[in-house]
Amino acid sequence: MKVREQQQGNDRQESDKEFLRTEPLGKLLFRLALPTVAAQLINMLYNIIDRIYIGHIPNVGAAALTGVGVCMPLIMIVSAFAALVGFGGAPRASIYMGRKDKESAEKTLGNCFVLQIVISIILTILLLIWNRDLLLAFGASDNTIEYGTSYMTIYAVGTVFVELTLGMNAFITAQGFAKTGMCSVLIGAVSNIILDPVFIFGFHMGVRGAALATIISQAFSCIWVVGFLSGKKTFLRIKRQNFILVPKIILPCLALGTATFVMQASESIISVCFNSSLQKYGGDIAVGAMTILTSVMQFAMLPLQGLGQGAQPIISYSYGAKDFKRVRAAFMLLLKVSLSYSVILWGVVMLFPDIFAAMFTSDAELLAFTRVAIRIYMASMFMFGIQIACQMTFNALGKAGQSIVVAVMRKFVLLIPLIFIMPRLLLTNQTMAVYMAEPIADFIAVTFTAILFSIQYKAIDKDRR
Repeated sequence: MKVREQQQGNDRQESDKEFLRTEPLGKLLFRLALPTVAAQLINMLYNIIDRIYIGHIPNVGAAALTGVGVCMPLIMIVSAFAALVGFGGAPRASIYMGRKDKESAEKTLGNCFVLQIVISIILTILLLIWNRDLLLAFGASDNTIEYGTSYMTIYAVGTVFVELTLGMNAFITAQGFAKTGMCSVLIGAVSNIILDPVFIFGFHMGVRGAALATIISQAFSCIWVVGFLSGKKTFLRIKRQNFILVPKIILPCLALGTATFVMQASESIISVCFNSSLQKYGGDIAVGAMTILTSVMQFAMLPLQGLGQGAQPIISYSYGAKDFKRVRAAFMLLLKVSLSYSVILWGVVMLFPDIFAAMFTSDAELLAFTRVAIRIYMASMFMFGIQIACQMTFNALGKAGQSIVVAVMRKFVLLIPLIFIMPRLLLTNQTMAVYMAEPIADFIAVTFTAILFSIQYKAIDKDRR
């Protein structure tokens, strides 16, 4: 009797997931992407709220903002490892669900959960021991290093909360629980917005208060995420019997997540390259402006990633079910919406750069410098919709190789060399030449990605026949 009831429950849950294949695409993408975009917008506030408050600390705001900005490569590395496991495992779990293989999907979830805990422990130890040396290597100066180490030492303690929140939340959205995934981020963001001024200004803790507010907020989100995936409302559940790492389960996840990891980890390397080059040609003010520019860039990247995450369950599930026509239709819809957003935001940034700069600083010199730099740095932002739509679709289809090629091309083959080449070509203003590396690399990379994806389109057509 119990076996029959359990089977009926499993059949009902599998039937519930069929909406990913049967519901009209426009309505479904709106239903799934709206919460994930909202989650990414909230996450954007989560990421930049510290910098907004820090940049307005009386007397030392500009130096403190630069010091915390130098921490960004390390913070990106932590997020990249969460993406390696979560963004590699979640699409594979969706594909298994499309094949009606719940057991393999839950094994994927359990293995990824354990691996992220292991990675968190290792990262925490490394960051506590070497954060000062790393920050100095990453572009911190004598004026800013103390702010950076104060922030990073406290942040390192909360690494496990960051890893589990970012990585495991991908499994929530991959199952179609987009609103729950949004709540995961909302809990942390609201907590951070409330706690930041309390610790920074109320308790006069400065950058240490910002870091403490961040890890407490991430802990709240982590409790929510793990609690949901261990409860009764989720389709895939964290179970102890799946905690033993199995190579045939975890290795394909890592292979698929490598592209996202490379994208995010390379952002860390790129941040180091930018900071070191800008420190050489423009000093602390140029590094401080870069902190603002990378923050503003999140206005483009995070909502676009949210759209991609909303489309991922649809594409992955349909691909697992061999509904190739729906896969193509879902991608085209994602591309149109993503490109529209990137073009509109690009126009706003080009017309009103002062608004974005003033969010992070009231220092007149830094404001004037950033006004010019932002228009150069984001000149090709209108094309980002193409890049992200193709990248996220490669991931959703389980095409690890193509995803890695696209990520490596934009970051390592193009951008990093250009950061050092451009100042040697444009000698009249070497500082602004460093910023020019970004739009040039973006233009070439998006063109390459579009060509590669058109080839993949033909492969999908071949599979359909």
